[in-house]
Amino acid sequence: MSKIVDAVTTSKEETQPTGKVVTYWVITVLLAFVEGSGGIGELTHQWGTLDTVEIVGYPVYFLTILGIWKVLGTIAILVPGFLRLKEWAYAGIFFGMTGAAASHAFVGDYGAYAYHIWSTLGLAILALASWALRPKSRKL
Repeated sequence: MSKIVDAVTTSKEETQPTGKVVTYWVITVLLAFVEGSGGIGELTHQWGTLDTVEIVGYPVYFLTILGIWKVLGTIAILVPGFLRLKEWAYAGIFFGMTGAAASHAFVGDYGAYAYHIWSTLGLAILALASWALRPKSRKL
């Protein structure tokens, strides 16, 4: 009888609260949508991406590099497994977004109400939240 109780107790300890899992997936899907669509926009040089890269002073080919890494990072945070790759993807998203905020700030491209700074910092915070809330199966 004690083996049955131990098995039930162990299984309860390994599960996470449903609210935390739902919050993780909502944040992660939102982050993946924004990063992935942004990466595709940069790869295809959609409206606004060329202007933005010129304003902050980066060469146009930088869009292709950013786009590739954003799409790959989006895939990495969504697919199961590849735990170390996920860690790198989250770090890349965080550094990319804080770097974008700094680039806009340094050249004085704040946008209306400092939109370019707050939006990129907001995405960095989403990346941190997704990373912190991830289930045990997605942690190293």
